[in-house]
Amino acid sequence: MNSLTEKRLVPGPAGAIECAIDRPASGHADLPMPPTRGLALVCHPNPTQGGTMDNKVVQTLARAFVQLGYRVARFNFRGIGKSEGGWDEGRGEIDDALAVLAALREPGEPLVLAGFSFGGYVASQAALRLPEDQRAERLALVGPATSRFDTAPVPPETLVIHGEVDDVVPLSSVLDWARPQSLPVVVVPGVGHFFHGQLPLLRNLVVRNWRA
Repeated sequence: MNSLTEKRLVPGPAGAIECAIDRPASGHADLPMPPTRGLALVCHPNPTQGGTMDNKVVQTLARAFVQLGYRVARFNFRGIGKSEGGWDEGRGEIDDALAVLAALREPGEPLVLAGFSFGGYVASQAALRLPEDQRAERLALVGPATSRFDTAPVPPETLVIHGEVDDVVPLSSVLDWARPQSLPVVVVPGVGHFFHGQLPLLRNLVVRNWRA
């Protein structure tokens, strides 16, 4: 994301997983890094359709959480970039996310799970698998792929953002998923799946919601 982004390989169930880690800057090169608010893990869109941890929406989510004071980890699912293994139709990819958490999360560290599109599905399922004493504080899902993957129910304080004219995951699908949960969805008028031209707005929506 920038020159201070740390790249790291961590062990995963299908081999090494490539990660990128960003944290809030001290504001001065000679000052130590400030304490962080917790860890935010951001999951990327479908790797079979070109999704990587460098996707613009994923990077926008990462910037939002860095701005909010989190240490942020992005990673490539198996078979993408330097991550070993191959596509597992969404099953092993959940295991990849949990492996990254196991490698990077400090004991007792507060956690946010976030994801875009397919990554939203992975974040929702990963949240269910965490032990009670390790659960995420909150989730943030952008354009979750509810029409294509079995996106899990999420806690009521989850932030869900979706474009009104999303032609990859129809808004109606997200509303059908959210309705039984009485879960609010932030709908951005006139915006498609990839938030072209509206990434600053997306970042501001996340930041304002968290600060509120």
